Amino acid sequence: MKTILLQGICYDEKSSFLKGASKAPPLIRDYLYSDSSNSFTETGLDIDSLDLKDMGDFVPADYFETERITSRHIRDGARLITLGGDHSITYPIIKAYNQVHGPFDLLQIDAHGDLYDEFEGDKYSHACPFARIMEGGHVSRLVQAGIRTMTTHQKEQAERFGVEVHEMKDYRLEALPEWPRPLYISLDMDCFDPAYAPGVSHHEPGGFTSRQVIELIHGLDAEIIGTDIVEYNPERDVQGITGALAAKMLKEIMGKMVG
Repeated sequence: MKTILLQGICYDEKSSFLKGASKAPPLIRDYLYSDSSNSFTETGLDIDSLDLKDMGDFVPADYFETERITSRHIRDGARLITLGGDHSITYPIIKAYNQVHGPFDLLQIDAHGDLYDEFEGDKYSHACPFARIMEGGHVSRLVQAGIRTMTTHQKEQAERFGVEVHEMKDYRLEALPEWPRPLYISLDMDCFDPAYAPGVSHHEPGGFTSRQVIELIHGLDAEIIGTDIVEYNPERDVQGITGALAAKMLKEIMGKMVG
């Protein structure tokens, strides 16, 4: 069975609106192993049977240390799940992946395009990671699903980089592409409608239901080589709704990674 590594990146210094996402990784683990649920995915896999190695949580000394942390964990081609943290961490993670894995595709499930060239004067803001990824040529293709905040600038950026954008207003599961190359998934918890995930910094109504994203994940016919789950802000959560959902998505993605 394939080994899966788990790391937490407790970092939210690039958050533009609210801090709090740095506190998420240990809480997502708590929800994952809570007695309120069990260890089985909906597809019938017991995650307790997986070869899962938890590498622990890390507080990067600076933004770029996330790349070095990730590089250590994937140097032998390991499949890694990262718990964030704000969405800025995806750029250094993908940079590390680019050095170890061959060509791979990137699926971003998100309310926001995160394609700004810079945001509030910061080119490494959590609003910019996918611009950095694309301009650096770190992935073969970027597909975005659930976007519902596309500004004129971000539309121009998407066209410039050849990003395949499936905006929420037009979203159809069957319209998503096939995945001939290995796939990395970046799941921003604000992809969900705030009714399902109130514990995020940027509430953006009109998003996915939890069932829609589960169906998206289950429907992927791809070799999933890595994942990050980001932007859960426990300080805004209500009765643990968002934390439980993040853990649910973690469990279902684990099942797909070894399926």
